[in-house]
Amino acid sequence: LLLLLLCSGAQAKAPLEYRIIAGDILEVRVWKEKELQDEVIVRPDGRLSFPLVGDVLAAGKTIKQLRQALVEQLHRYIPDPVVMVTIKKLSGRVYVLGKVNKPGAFAINQPTDVMQALSMAGGLNPYASASSIIILHRENDKQVVFPFKYSDVEDGENLEQNRILKNGDVVVVP
Repeated sequence: LLLLLLCSGAQAKAPLEYRIIAGDILEVRVWKEKELQDEVIVRPDGRLSFPLVGDVLAAGKTIKQLRQALVEQLHRYIPDPVVMVTIKKLSGRVYVLGKVNKPGAFAINQPTDVMQALSMAGGLNPYASASSIIILHRENDKQVVFPFKYSDVEDGENLEQNRILKNGDVVVVP
């Protein structure tokens, strides 16, 4: 199969890189600088505070991008700083509400699609309207609604609607 994919010119998709969100707890360390080792939380405004640097926008960045931003800021004080950033605790959540067996907020620490979120909520209960499920997603200050027809995805049809959920998305099962 691999040989078939290689011969056909198919290229594998690059894995999704995690983007930092408010509430994540990160460990930031500067090599050979004991005073510059700290566990920091990403505030609701998306920023974190770190000695010598002050406030830095972290939300929406990958670990690599945040590391580079810190290196650029620290370079004023330390020649060629080596910065390590690791995630100590993720804070991503999705919400599943309505006619499911266990509605609530669910922590997500890996890419999670709608079917997986419904599974975490114990599946649909017998009174659920499987063809009227919606996903509420906030983009900037706008609420966007995506329809989701459970039976289509269950039958292997219209799989594109089984989207990867983002932090804060709400799945509503009427």
